[in-house]
Amino acid sequence: MKKLVLALALVLAASVATFAQKKEVKQETSLVKWTGKKIGGSHHGEINVKSGYFEFKNDNIVGGEVVIDMNSITNKDLDNEEYNQKLVGHLKSDDFFGVEKYPTSKFVVTKATKFENGKASITGKLTIKENTEEITFDVVKEGNAYNAEVEIDRSKFDVRYGSNSFFDNLGDKAINDIFTLDISLAL
Repeated sequence: MKKLVLALALVLAASVATFAQKKEVKQETSLVKWTGKKIGGSHHGEINVKSGYFEFKNDNIVGGEVVIDMNSITNKDLDNEEYNQKLVGHLKSDDFFGVEKYPTSKFVVTKATKFENGKASITGKLTIKENTEEITFDVVKEGNAYNAEVEIDRSKFDVRYGSNSFFDNLGDKAINDIFTLDISLAL
């Protein structure tokens, strides 16, 4: 009888290990920092995770989705409140992310490599302003946190303001097409 119970327990444990496990992103302890560069300077700030989850199989990411609250964008480098709010308002406007019409952005995992030495490569579909592009980046696992630095080409998402890719004669008013997200998601 003991052998039968042990055999059933092993079969059950093996079958549980083959199913994906879903883990929710903890919004209150997750952090997304953004950096945008222009000729002669840069700006940086934060933006909140609205929701998210990852699916794991054998401790490897096999699926997931992260939704960003575009209305939560802040600036952290301008101390003058008037200039700070002017920049944030401009980022929320149709010139940039059009958050009134597009209040969220989303990343959906389509594939991932196995973690080796705490690092994996993630590929997925990023949607900003109803434009979807495939991106790939590395993720580093540190305890229950998954960290990544992601470079995004804003011109692919119809975020064209100040872009040399679309406008001539911008001179020192040009803004880089690439912006960076430093992401730390707690599960």
